[in-house]
Parts: sequence; C-alpha cells; structure tokens
Amino acid sequence: MPPARPLSFDIDDTVHAWVPHGRFAIAGQAGGPLSGLRFAAKDVFDVAGHRTGAGNPTWLATHPAATRHSPMVQTLLDAGADLMGKVITDELAYSLQGDNIHYGTPINSAAPECVPGGSSSGSCAAVAARLVDFALGTDTGGSTRVPASYAGIWGLRTTHGLLPSEGLVPLHPRFDTPTWLAHDADTFERVGRVLLPDTAFEPQRLLVPQDAWSLADAVFDAPLLRVRDALARHLGTAPEPATWCQDATLADWRQAYATAGGHEGWRLHGAWIRAAQPTFSPAIAARWEAASRISDEAAAQARATSQAVRQRVRALLGSDGVAVLPSAAGLAPRRDADPAAVDAVRQRTMAITCIAGHAGLPQVSLPMRGAHGEVLGISLLGPAGTDLALIRLARALLAEVA
Repeated sequence: MPPARPLSFDIDDTVHAWVPHGRFAIAGQAGGPLSGLRFAAKDVFDVAGHRTGAGNPTWLATHPAATRHSPMVQTLLDAGADLMGKVITDELAYSLQGDNIHYGTPINSAAPECVPGGSSSGSCAAVAARLVDFALGTDTGGSTRVPASYAGIWGLRTTHGLLPSEGLVPLHPRFDTPTWLAHDADTFERVGRVLLPDTAFEPQRLLVPQDAWSLADAVFDAPLLRVRDALARHLGTAPEPATWCQDATLADWRQAYATAGGHEGWRLHGAWIRAAQPTFSPAIAARWEAASRISDEAAAQARATSQAVRQRVRALLGSDGVAVLPSAAGLAPRRDADPAAVDAVRQRTMAITCIAGHAGLPQVSLPMRGAHGEVLGISLLGPAGTDLALIRLARALLAEVA
C-alpha cells in the first residue's frame, strides 16, 4: 500500500459544524472512484486514533480512542475520499432538532434563522454550506431525512442492516442505519455506487399514503403533487391512494417506535447514564428519563406492533411499488421557536418517518422548493435493497420536479 498523502485540516468552519476534537484530516487512497471528494463524519463514527464523542463531553471523556476506523469510514477512504474530521451530532443522536447545549447549533445555510435538523446536524450544515462534498450521518427516527428536508440537500435512510453498523455509537439498533448526505445529485449517487449493492428494480406501482400526506403542512402539498405526477408519468401508471393504517393511526405507529426504541436505548446506555451522570439538554434528558421507565411488557407489545407494521408496509409495496412521502411534517423551525411548538411538529414528523423505520426500508429525500422558495424534501420509499435504484429514480425525476 502506498504511503498516505500529506493532508491538513484547512476548513474555515463558517457554520460551526465541527466538534473541537474533530479538526483533523485523513487522506484517502489515490486513484479511487471517490478521489477528489472530501467528507466529514458525524461524531458517532469511529476513526482510528480519535475519540468518538457522540455529542456529549462526558461520553468523550469516558470512552477511549478508537483503535480502527468504522467500516463505513474505511470504505470511503479506500475509495479515495478524504476525511475532513468529525462534525456535531445531537447528544447520543436522540433528537431531530439539531441543537447541542455543549457544542452549539450549526448554521443551516439554506435558512440561517432556522435549525439544521438533527441528529445529523453537523453533517447537514457542512454539506449545505459546501464545506465538504458529502458527510456521513445516521438515520434512526429521521436523523438524515429530516436535516435533508430542512436544508434542501440529498439524504437517504438505507435499508436496515444493508450497511455495516460496527464502529458506530448506537441509539436504537432495531432502527439505526448509517448513511450520508450530499449537496448535489452527482455526488450523492457517486457515493452510493461505492457503498451500495446495485440491485435490479423495475417499479411499476405508485403508492400515495394519504394518512402520511395529511400530517404535513400545506407548504408540502404542491411539491408532493409534482413528484407524484412526474413519477406517474415516468412509470406510466396511475397513483394508488390508500390509508396505510387500518386498525391504528400513524400516531400509534410513532408511539410503538418510541417505546420499542426507548427501551432498547436504555438497555444499552442506562448503566452508563446512571454511573457517569452526564449533562443532557432538557429535552434529551426527558427522553432518557421516559426510556428508563418503559417496562419489558410495554416494550414487547411495541415490538409486536412494529413487526406488524413492517409486514403491512412491505406487503403494500411488494417488490415493484414506490411510495411518495413528505420527508418531514414542516419546514425547519426557527432557532428561537417555542419548544412546545417544535415538539408538536416533531411528533408529526416522526409519525411519518417511523414508517420506513418500522419496515426497515430505504427512503431517499429529494431537495425541493415550495411555492415561495421554501426548502423542503419529498421522499421516495421502496422495497428492501433498492437503495441505489431509488437514488437513480429520484435523479431521473429531479429535472422535471425541481
């Protein structure tokens, strides 16, 4: 193996995306398919010789430096991309807001008065400001799809289990997925060709989950219709409107996600939280407190609901269906927004994003604009393993719908 190229961290962090311990650079292998691209890693990915902070200084101080790169980081370096350090995440990735009481709120270049969204907040901010070409993130309950929507960039929730999760601080392993964000379609697909299997997929049906559409603010109406109609023309088929929930609501699906995930997260991190007594933001502290009180019986019931949702959504999509969804329920909240109002939108958003979470399915978020230029995301949801094909389908639609 040839010696690594000398590389220094030379980024002027105008959007406050990097963590203090993340200002380093590692050169990728010369001549790879991603040569010439620079990326950042959300500070939940291990990088050899560096500590992983997971958005919390106490976590950083109580965990040793990684001895090897996470497989995701290693694959990208081997493909020629240069790693430009680590960026902010919401604490233990347990939020969709994008603020961090320890490291601050990165600036959303698309809407500077608004939050970038979390928990991949630094990844989103660094990409939206074009300080890097792409950035590694994670998506558990929407932590990549929501920032992508808030900043008008490309994002993806990968098929659960398709990409390796080793060397990654978990939140809810039942739902965690590693992924990435990019500021343009070419780069987004270029990274996808390195990370994802190229699976044949010929969609023939277009599904419209009306209960999910109804949860989004009116600003999403016109973009949703543009994507629906363009996809209908592309596939040569009529949309299939349907209410996906039968004996429950999407709010019930969201609660099952929160209960199953919270119980799993507490089993993973509860002992550390009790022993280390870390300082969390009030909202995240409240989530961990609630997670600590979830009974085994409640968690088992939630897991059963999750499995039923998985079976239903996969059956609706089959092997040839694509669904159109809003990537979030609203636009990026203002940085000074009322916390209660923010949480209300968060609840609606998670009722939408939990669909792919329960089903373990890929969902790609296209950057779109509202009637008055608002940045937002519209998503395509497809069968398991069709991640790269969904990206290509989204690209095919982009010229018509953007």
